[in-house]
Amino acid sequence: MFQVTSIIYNSTVKKMNIPIIDISSLISKTEERYQVAQKIRAACCEYGFFYIIGHGVDEKLQLELETVSRDFFALDNQEKIKISMSNGGKAWRGYFPVGDELTSGLADLKEGIYFGSELDSNHPLVKSQIPLHGANLFPDSLPKLRELVLKYIEAMTNLGHSLMSGIALSLDLEESYFANRYTSDPLVLFRIFNYPPHCDRDPAKYHWGVGEHTDYGLLTILRQDMNGGLQVKTKSSWREAPPIANSFICNIGDMLDRMTKGYYLSTPHRVFNSSPNNRLSFPFFFDPNFNAEIEQIDLQVEIRDNREERWDRSSVHEFRGTYGDYLLAKVSKVFPDLSARVI
Repeated sequence: MFQVTSIIYNSTVKKMNIPIIDISSLISKTEERYQVAQKIRAACCEYGFFYIIGHGVDEKLQLELETVSRDFFALDNQEKIKISMSNGGKAWRGYFPVGDELTSGLADLKEGIYFGSELDSNHPLVKSQIPLHGANLFPDSLPKLRELVLKYIEAMTNLGHSLMSGIALSLDLEESYFANRYTSDPLVLFRIFNYPPHCDRDPAKYHWGVGEHTDYGLLTILRQDMNGGLQVKTKSSWREAPPIANSFICNIGDMLDRMTKGYYLSTPHRVFNSSPNNRLSFPFFFDPNFNAEIEQIDLQVEIRDNREERWDRSSVHEFRGTYGDYLLAKVSKVFPDLSARVI
């Protein structure tokens, strides 16, 4: 079965020329940012994905985080499960082992750690026991991880604000459109994933590092190591999205799809680690506030519903409610055993 999977992987996945956009003018807020916004529009309409360079995130921070993350995943299981997600309660923070996370009901060939904004017990949302809000869990044996993760979350949150201003401009909206309505206090979630080599595992149990899916919110900003494995589906064909040093790859999520009436579609993607090495990835999710009501933007376009093209045959345009409503319905399927205890 693994041989068949390998043949399919190698014969049907092609290289993909995802646009590479220098966003330095978005960061510095110079006049050139309007040209950058047009490039973002073209990328979102054509691919739903784009690389960014000139982002201003300290490369040393990125590399230090990668090193310490490898140190964490090299720990024995007894050490790693000391920060198990079962200890994170409603905050949904902590470590999960290979096979515990599901995509479309199938186990993923990856392990990882869930993080988010660091909120203490006195925060109103924590006091109210709102899921996905609370304190992070960090291993005592690697104290450096806490410092690096919190610095990284801060840097990526700032980057998310800049990118959303560019996306607003790309839709001919005022730069503060998303900040005013959804992201003045965004829900930010951060993951560190480790994908073991696929050749080392039972192919009957694990078909993908993570199976076909779309992201839930507004914007995902991904750092991947140099091993490759990310695949993006455009125009019904799968293509590789290879790593580029000191870049991030961005993709839009279901909520931006719904807000734009499908003008910017959330694009399916998946991971298959065909390399002989462990693959690390660092997805950062910059999303609407948990309690924000999701509304369509007044764009002069018809609703473009790709229900029949989605693997789950669902329509994001039928959703009504807050982002928290949407998110909880989704994550409850990722960890069904855990969700039964904490949601």
